[in-house]
Amino acid sequence: MLKQFVDANGYVVNFSYNKNAFGDAWHVLVLCRFGNKWVLTNHAKRGLEFPGGKREKGETIEKAAEREVFEETGGVTDEFIYLGQYRVDSPEGAFIKSIYFAELQELKPRDSYMETNGPVLMKSLPHNVKGDARFSFIMKDEILPLSLQALQAKWPNYFS
Repeated sequence: MLKQFVDANGYVVNFSYNKNAFGDAWHVLVLCRFGNKWVLTNHAKRGLEFPGGKREKGETIEKAAEREVFEETGGVTDEFIYLGQYRVDSPEGAFIKSIYFAELQELKPRDSYMETNGPVLMKSLPHNVKGDARFSFIMKDEILPLSLQALQAKWPNYFS
């Protein structure tokens, strides 16, 4: 199933639940939970968002997910569940991002959380993330709801 929409920047975004639907991803986004709470990061410029970033040369996308979660939240896990992938077509060129879910086993305190202010734990996500100024623009398009739908389809009772 392919979904298409235009993001806040006016760029066309294509989303698919199929693995590698758009090719080899060089960006990653990880929806995280620790205990019964969502784990977000407070990006110094953008606000609250799930951890993620760019894959480094020689790194698999799953290793990039593991590294980014640890760098931005101190979160540790050994399992990443694939949720979907999307492609953004911008004037600077297209980029592809894979989306994963991780149940964190531990949150280790760190001296630095890279470009973020560290982890933020939330019992639930607000119903109106789009209208909440605390959240990054990354959280305000259709990617978050589509990713949550994928998660709920895999584990219908997970959030009940």
